[in-house]
Amino acid sequence: MSGLAQIATTRRDPPGSTKVGVIGTGVIGSAVIRALRAGSIEGVVLTVVVDNRPAIDCPVPQVSLEAAIDQCDVLVECAGQACVASHATRILESGVDLLITSVGAMADPQVADEVLAAGPGRVIFTAGAVGGLDMLASASAFMALRSAKITTTKTPASLVQPWMDEAATLQLLRTDTPVEVFRGGAREAARLFPRSLNVAATVAFAIDDFDLVEVVLVADPDGALTSHLIEAEGDAGEYRFEIKNRPSALNPRTSGVVPYAVLRTLAVLVGRPVRIV
Repeated sequence: MSGLAQIATTRRDPPGSTKVGVIGTGVIGSAVIRALRAGSIEGVVLTVVVDNRPAIDCPVPQVSLEAAIDQCDVLVECAGQACVASHATRILESGVDLLITSVGAMADPQVADEVLAAGPGRVIFTAGAVGGLDMLASASAFMALRSAKITTTKTPASLVQPWMDEAATLQLLRTDTPVEVFRGGAREAARLFPRSLNVAATVAFAIDDFDLVEVVLVADPDGALTSHLIEAEGDAGEYRFEIKNRPSALNPRTSGVVPYAVLRTLAVLVGRPVRIV
């Protein structure tokens, strides 16, 4: 027995527990599923999972989204921007709370408007692989920021995209020095690199200004860690945060810490915050 099936499946749900479903059983979703099944958040019970592909060795029932909405108090999205665009509003309008990991979906103004207007379910976004967002959000709310920039550095292989032609792909994979892959706004960054630059949308969403944020994406063949350098300046002060995460061993497009950021955010959403929020 391996994977998700390693977690025991015989536990009964305690009275008054918060029933949670996870949408997506990829690298992030699977880690969240394992942690919840192991009881990582007191009073939270993993009830179902949702995926458009069969989940291998799943410790709880795999059901349709409609069934998950009927059975859960909270749904955790780990399935990508398209899932948010297609289903977030319906989830929230049903009264179910939603934790979103694919913040890049909010780069689409129509999606953002619909999600933020929906309810009565509550929506919360995880910071995922980046930090310092609480300070940036506070600073931008206090006094306007004049500039904001995020420079992300990843391995070349993790940045290959389906829209790249063969020549561009080979050039990226064969580089032996750091090379700039993208420079532009947060909306375009989230669209072109939906799995690698959710962080850019997260920064933009935190300061409530997608048009202000400049994004630079660098491929570094010698970069063992994924780096995010966030810089901002305004009347409230000057800010500089650098985060260097170890990539997930299973998917280098994401950082290994992301599932644990999701779990912390979930604890806040269900009213069981830990340490500083």
